[in-house]
Amino acid sequence: MRFEPTPPDHLGLQLNRRHFFAKTGLGIGTAALAHLLGGEGRFASAATDTNDSGLPGLPHFAPKAKRIISLFMSGGPSQLETFDYKPTLNDRNGEDLPESVRGGQRLTGMSANQATLPLAGSLFKFAQHGESGAWVSELLPYTAKIADELCIVKSMYTEAINHDPAITFLQTGAQIAGRPSIGSWLSYGLGSDNEDLPAFCVLITKGKGGQPLYSRLWGNGFLPSAHQGILFRAGAEPVLYLQNPEGVTDAGRRKMLDRLRELHQIEHEETLDPVLDARIAQYEMAYRMQASVPEVADVSDEPESTFELYGEDARTPGTFASNCLLARRLAERGVRCIQLFHQDWDHHGGLPGGMRRECGQTDQASAALVIDLKRRGLLDETLVVWGGEFGRTNYSQGKLTATDYGRDHHPRCFSIWMAGGGIKPGLSYGSTDEFGYNIAENPVHVHDLHATILHLLGIDHERLTFKYQGRYFRLTDVHGRVLQDLIA
Repeated sequence: MRFEPTPPDHLGLQLNRRHFFAKTGLGIGTAALAHLLGGEGRFASAATDTNDSGLPGLPHFAPKAKRIISLFMSGGPSQLETFDYKPTLNDRNGEDLPESVRGGQRLTGMSANQATLPLAGSLFKFAQHGESGAWVSELLPYTAKIADELCIVKSMYTEAINHDPAITFLQTGAQIAGRPSIGSWLSYGLGSDNEDLPAFCVLITKGKGGQPLYSRLWGNGFLPSAHQGILFRAGAEPVLYLQNPEGVTDAGRRKMLDRLRELHQIEHEETLDPVLDARIAQYEMAYRMQASVPEVADVSDEPESTFELYGEDARTPGTFASNCLLARRLAERGVRCIQLFHQDWDHHGGLPGGMRRECGQTDQASAALVIDLKRRGLLDETLVVWGGEFGRTNYSQGKLTATDYGRDHHPRCFSIWMAGGGIKPGLSYGSTDEFGYNIAENPVHVHDLHATILHLLGIDHERLTFKYQGRYFRLTDVHGRVLQDLIA
């Protein structure tokens, strides 16, 4: 979508006559040669491209979705207690995992030294729901009611076996920290539909433990800083440092920003540094957010039916239910990417109790968000994605009893669901073997998921690139395929 051997024009770069002739040198001849050789866009090569219009902030083709809401279940929820029904595990409960099933695949250090790996059947009942007949656990009664809206992918797999690289991989397309997050890529590629709110907003359930979350998970990496995710917090001040300090009026702040812009412009004329443009843009966004953020966070105008739908927790800022409601309000106002993080799904022990707790906190609101978007005519243009960074093992980590067990990390197969935004509803895609240990049909890699998400938003994942340290980067690296079977 964008090719950047020179500073990006979408940051407001203006070349004056003096700089054009003084600093380009042989650039004019190079540009002419590139044109004669068939280059397109901004010196586009075979490896990269601008969008079809030649303008920034436009999709490559007609999108099916305008925005995405990600419900990220940090810690890795067990697919065997949610969507991947495996009666064989109950039939063979307590038996050792067959070596023919494991196939010598690696384990984490937390269970590699166990004398046995006893298969653990789920304590929870499964049933088929809706016309689609999707299998859903009794832990998710509200999600079960919207089964026909969901595309449940049971054959996800990833490369990392530990949390930090796995969550980093799912959020940025790389296991090593430092790459832009998916929301930053979307902000960079498509921009925002609301000039008063950030294109990328992040909400974290308050008071949760489990695996830590880092700001780099919604960071801009090497993209311009204007594309980083903005964290909304619970309480009277959803975004820090927006309000004027004591003694500073709105008029005074406006004058200060105007003078600061003039100073930056003087420096910009000398250096052509795009960072200056990004800094000015962020100051101006913060100024506009002084009014827009309190308005979107104030749910007092919501009818009682809204809280009946999302649950009473939606009245308490910072809960998952409240964040789902806020996500809907942000989506209504054109925010491009909204990410919700809910921690504490890492159940190495005490899994039955842990799953009851986390499903109880998230099930109703997750389903309510889908229902609410549909009622308001927003679901068709909003892609909702639910899932964690990997799955859980079919064997018990630690002691297996009649009422308790744990499950270790399992990157080789896990389940997610998607709804709206051009996804086929009422579809269960992919399958695992009867033990729920290996993928049996239609494997879906993390890069495939990213490629498909970008495609639904009108982006060719191979063409959304950014040049950094001499090479062109993209969210899907050199991999990824669009899953056409999932697209309506």
